[in-house]
Amino acid sequence: MADWIYFIHPPRDEFAATMTDEERAVWAAHFSHLQSLAVDGRLILAGPTLGTVNTGVCVFEADDEPAARAVMESDPAIASGIGTGELRGFRASLLRGRDDPPATR
Repeated sequence: MADWIYFIHPPRDEFAATMTDEERAVWAAHFSHLQSLAVDGRLILAGPTLGTVNTGVCVFEADDEPAARAVMESDPAIASGIGTGELRGFRASLLRGRDDPPATR
């Protein structure tokens, strides 16, 4: 299982403060999607960046790139077309609470 990160690029600056009712509904579904990943044990962390550009960040586990892409593309924020997704491989080199140092993984 590998670690992956995807970014959700918002459609405009100040997105969190200017969402329409339709966008809020999609973001509620997006949050449920992330909760499902957490329940499945695949979510490592998720949240928005703060400031004028509210880029979303999701770090998660998937077997390979097609599986990771499927997770990202099934996120309602991206599937709806409101946000734009960007997927990258990721390595959590240092993580609070992880007992094993990076050299042993």
